[in-house]
Amino acid sequence: MLPRFEIVARHRPVTIVGTPQAGAAWADGDAPDGASAPLPQAAPSVAIEVMLPPTGADAPPAVGVPAVSVPAVGEPGGPTAVLRLSGPDGSLFEVRLVDGDVALTVDSDGTATRHRSRRRGRVRQMPTGLALTLTGTQLAALTCEDGAWLVRARVDLTGRVDVRDPGWLAGLRGGWETSRRGTVAGWSAGGFGQLGLRDVRLVTHADGTPYRVGEDLLFTATSAGPGFFGTAHTSVWRMPEPVGEQPPVHCADLFFTRNQQPQVYGDHATHLLRDGDEWLVATSTWSDFPDDRAARRTARVAVALARTGADLTRGRHVLPAQELALPDPAPLTGSGPSVGMWDPHLVRTETGEWLVGYVSARRFFDFHPVLASGPSLDDLTLRGAAGDRRATEGTTITRIDGEWRVLASDGRDNPRGRRARMPVLDLALADVGVLDAPYPTNIPWPSVVAPDPGHAGRPWSLLTFDGTPSGGRLAGYGTHGDLVVMREAASGSGPAQASTEVTTTVTTR
Repeated sequence: MLPRFEIVARHRPVTIVGTPQAGAAWADGDAPDGASAPLPQAAPSVAIEVMLPPTGADAPPAVGVPAVSVPAVGEPGGPTAVLRLSGPDGSLFEVRLVDGDVALTVDSDGTATRHRSRRRGRVRQMPTGLALTLTGTQLAALTCEDGAWLVRARVDLTGRVDVRDPGWLAGLRGGWETSRRGTVAGWSAGGFGQLGLRDVRLVTHADGTPYRVGEDLLFTATSAGPGFFGTAHTSVWRMPEPVGEQPPVHCADLFFTRNQQPQVYGDHATHLLRDGDEWLVATSTWSDFPDDRAARRTARVAVALARTGADLTRGRHVLPAQELALPDPAPLTGSGPSVGMWDPHLVRTETGEWLVGYVSARRFFDFHPVLASGPSLDDLTLRGAAGDRRATEGTTITRIDGEWRVLASDGRDNPRGRRARMPVLDLALADVGVLDAPYPTNIPWPSVVAPDPGHAGRPWSLLTFDGTPSGGRLAGYGTHGDLVVMREAASGSGPAQASTEVTTTVTTR
């Protein structure tokens, strides 16, 4: 029997440049008026940022003339700041901050276009940072104001530049310039980090037990970008035990090719598991799912599987993935064929049988858990489907009191009686219980961690996420969430209270 859980911590690691490749820092107005460097990438997930002093620097005086205070970047009359990302085909992307206005310019195939948001294109407070990001096909400009990164402009590059092409990515170059020396405190460029974390799932061994590195748990998450699903990617994190006492530490980023094609995608909602001397990586092909609702009529999401002997606990990786053939649950649910499958979770039982949990959609978005099993991942048959749900995902297979069970998350759009809870299901996906735990916003996945046998007395824990957005209104849906950490409630304590305290780490380089 699982214990009652209570929230003990929330974390929000926000980092624009997650994997620096170039940069510098200066003090006392010593910065030049620009710099650039090669910025080769393995995937379309790259960022450039400059750090701006909080106040205007003193202009260098002439002999015998007192120094005078001058406007800073972002202030009326202040110097202009420009960030640039260029491709080997002559394509050029820029963000300009001029007198508090922020705008993007895209120049490709001899055509230049300017993109500025009428409502969000002007800073509200003195910015301490300016950033240019390319995540998937989305180009975005962000400013850091009052400690928070806000999207000020964005544009979709689909049809203008093939940003998923490995050759184009390998030839990128990034840089910046200002109209006056000494007006930046530093700059950084490299792989994009994240605005939030969601789809939190434990890294496991093939038998379902947690994969630990020393005293640390590992988990994968979807690193949210400055926009919808296409701006995200899969990341790997360490969490020291007992969980909640220290923030997570970023380890790695995972990207994928599909079905022997060269284009690189930031697919996510991923399960990473260790099987002998190799890693199995099961992911969901969300990274080209359309933001436009009309386009979803022909959209499709699938589960893809990659295998590798590389060390996925560090670095940035592109993994060749193949679609995993999963049974359509229509024969059990009596509904039409599935239009999408996602949220994979894999376990190999003590008998050698594979159990694969996933989610199936009748349409976008009407979805429910499914379980398949078989002697190999190439030979799976339908085991169960919870067709009585329409907003349940996060299918997670775990062992409770010696029995294999399936955990899931019932979203608030489900039928009455199946809302805002984490059910416990048997292998036929019939209800056998409910986790006694707070239910955050969005549809939080239940990653339950049994106590480490090597440390007597450690409590049960649970890692999940919520729907807290980031990046401001222009970013739209898809920037969530906080990492929510729960632990076994103390014996005799009252009902669990959902903590509102969040540790937000905004990292600038």
